[in-house]
Amino acid sequence: MVKSDDANPVLHVVLVEPEIPQNTGNIIRTCAATGAQLHLVRPLGFSLEDRYMKRAGLDYWSLAEMKVWDSWDQLNDAYPDSRYFFATTKGVHNYTQANYRQGDFLVFGKETQGLPRPLLEQNKEWCIRIPMSEDVRARSLNLSNAVAIVVYEALRQMDFPDLI
Repeated sequence: MVKSDDANPVLHVVLVEPEIPQNTGNIIRTCAATGAQLHLVRPLGFSLEDRYMKRAGLDYWSLAEMKVWDSWDQLNDAYPDSRYFFATTKGVHNYTQANYRQGDFLVFGKETQGLPRPLLEQNKEWCIRIPMSEDVRARSLNLSNAVAIVVYEALRQMDFPDLI
C-alpha cells in the first residue's frame, strides 16, 4: 500500500483557471477526504474569499492543502519530473486505462472551455477522458464530479492508500 504525507501527497489535483466557486469548494472537499493536494492556476474566476466557495467547502478548508500558481508554467517548473494526466472530452484514452501512481497530477480545465488547446496538443499521450453519451447536448460533466471520478479511480488503482 502507498503511504502519503503532507510533503508527498498521494495525488495532486490541478484546476486550470477555474470559474465557478462552488465547484472549487466541492473539489476542496474531495481533496480533504482523499489526501490529495489542490493546485489552482490563475486567473481564477472568483476571489478565494468568495462566500459561495467557502460555503461549498464548509469546514474542509483546514483539512486540505491548497497552492495557488500564477501560471501553468510556474506550476510545471515547480514539478518538472512529475507525471501529468489531462482530463478532456477530446482525450483518446479512457481515464480507467491510465496507470496512476503516487504523486501524479490530475489536471482539469475551466468549466466553460476546458484546458487550453496548446496544452492538450503538447500532451496528447497523457490526455484522458470520461466516457459520456454521444448526444452533443451533453458537452461535459460538472467539473467537481469529473474530479471525483478520476481521483477515486486513481486511488482505487493504488488500493486506496491511507483511506478507511
